[in-house]
Amino acid sequence: MKFGPVPLKDAEGAVLAHSVALRKGRLRKGRVLDADDIAALAEAELREITVARLEAGDVSENDAAAALAKAVLGDGQGLDVTAPFTGRVNLLGQGPGVVQLDVAALEAVNAVDPMITIATVPQFGQLARGGMAATIKIISYAVPGVALQRAISAAGRGAIALARPSLRTATLIISEIPGGAGDKGRKAIADRLAALDVDLEAVVMVPHETPALAAAIDAVQSDLALVLTGSATSDPQDVAPSALRAAGGQVERFGMPVDPGNLLFIGDLHGRPVIGLPGCARAPALNGADWVLSRVLCGVPVRARDIAGMGVGGLLKEIPSRPQPRRGRST
Repeated sequence: MKFGPVPLKDAEGAVLAHSVALRKGRLRKGRVLDADDIAALAEAELREITVARLEAGDVSENDAAAALAKAVLGDGQGLDVTAPFTGRVNLLGQGPGVVQLDVAALEAVNAVDPMITIATVPQFGQLARGGMAATIKIISYAVPGVALQRAISAAGRGAIALARPSLRTATLIISEIPGGAGDKGRKAIADRLAALDVDLEAVVMVPHETPALAAAIDAVQSDLALVLTGSATSDPQDVAPSALRAAGGQVERFGMPVDPGNLLFIGDLHGRPVIGLPGCARAPALNGADWVLSRVLCGVPVRARDIAGMGVGGLLKEIPSRPQPRRGRST
């Protein structure tokens, strides 16, 4: 692509590089100049204009963005592709879900040519309906076709997908202690589920005792069992993890390197996922449980190693009630 100032008489058919004010109206950048545009520019007493002109083998910004969007989406479902405009195409969620990215492929695409770019939400980012998963932007008005084909090849057979909710119902089991929080947090948890089109079909209150919790977990008929204890779960042998094992289930992992959210555990009972929620899940603010819950609801496996990998980027916020040891007092 050639870019730079040219005499106005030579600009017809080229792409206007910068917006220009006319005596009446304005010509926007990116416009392919026709004879009427040249006349209007001449009337504005311009003799030279900065343009971009495609060369043999170049692909225009919109065509390049559309082709790359098709490649990164591949055969994936759940995402809509917007019409290209000014070299940009967006991938939008057809419904709620979590975004799954081939990070290596996307990094390879972005390494091909600085003018060819893809920006995405973080890996496993949760989307609402219409939420943007990615934007493909061709920065220049055209790119060499050879570079575009390299980027398409780097994308492989699809580097971006949206995992939609595969679980539809959940039961929340809340254990009670004297003077405890009761069912505080019920709405916050129901709202989290509703954001992924999941119905909280039952809330069960039981004493904070291993046998009572074990019986309640065993009785769950929903797709997912959630446990919120009246007293914080502080050890793998504490009441709630012990209750899951007593019911015949297994604990995949207790504890996560995400703050807030450290005191989460995850496991299953006869194939039904069970999540022990940390106390911070009573509030609507983002915490580690959100990362685990959204993936589980969308059928994305969450193993011990997956939770272990959440620590980088897992420091979600600082709160005044927890100044130490995360931050010492200033002197």
